[in-house]
Amino acid sequence: RPESRLPMAAMAASLPGGGPGTVNWADLLPPTWERIVDAYLADDTPSFDVGGFVVGSEEDEAWLLGKSAGVLAGVPFFDCVFRKLGCTVEWLAPEGETISPVAHVATVRGPRRMLLLGERTALNILTRASGIATEAAKAAAIKASSGWAGEVAGTRKLTPGFRLVEKYALLVGGCGTHRMDLSQMTMIKDNHVWAAGSIPKAVAKARSACGFSSKIEVEARTLEEAKEAAAAGADVVMLDNFEPDALEAAAAAFKAAFPHVLVEASGGIRLDTLGSYMRPGVDVLSMGSLTQGYPCLDFSLKLRKGITSGEANHAAEVAGAKA
Repeated sequence: RPESRLPMAAMAASLPGGGPGTVNWADLLPPTWERIVDAYLADDTPSFDVGGFVVGSEEDEAWLLGKSAGVLAGVPFFDCVFRKLGCTVEWLAPEGETISPVAHVATVRGPRRMLLLGERTALNILTRASGIATEAAKAAAIKASSGWAGEVAGTRKLTPGFRLVEKYALLVGGCGTHRMDLSQMTMIKDNHVWAAGSIPKAVAKARSACGFSSKIEVEARTLEEAKEAAAAGADVVMLDNFEPDALEAAAAAFKAAFPHVLVEASGGIRLDTLGSYMRPGVDVLSMGSLTQGYPCLDFSLKLRKGITSGEANHAAEVAGAKA
């Protein structure tokens, strides 16, 4: 199996110096990415901010407290919220680090009303991104302990308007993004085949438009459909809704005929069953649950005046233990 054909996102931790804070995933973000943060802020404050009027614009600081264990993710988006409001963020933990509660994760400084205006938007991003990264890290750990050589990836089951954050969080957690959107890779599913008339017809029409520079993946319900797709020129076949033992047998038979075509398996795979799908001949396991129905981490942002001595002392203990 040519290694150059395998996606590399989940291997970030094995890169030289690839621990938390050393892989700057923010360098991936497109030049227009801050527009989504503008939209988030506009959505949350479309008119007067009476709460901000109450607290005024005196300079203040707030502590970001991590109140549940998990992987920190979403840092550039959190930063951007407050940068646009004239605030600064000092991080005490790098993105990708596993935090233990109650942790003082960052300090945000700026006009008091701006701290509170950005609070919920920034926290909404961070709690969700960190929740995804935490689940992705669990999946990556299962993969690492299994010795399986493939990649665990997300899917296109995303929250509208939150795609970039969710895909970003998958990378931070150590999993692959899968295709970013409909334009990145063509996936031919049952509806496409039914509309086109057959798998070969669907693949041929797709190739006439995407050319050599884009991959075509075909969803297959049987080994025969997978072979038909590969013979028609598919680059990837998805063995959909196969049980683990049946998956291994089908993947082995398929690879014997088409060793250079990637095999993805998907359909109902969960963290508690993920290891059982890590079989020879399978290159990718995709999990919709990584970005759909994931648990969020618990963070809060408190003005320094509101931090209790207990919270401050516990945060200091956590920081001391980490050091």
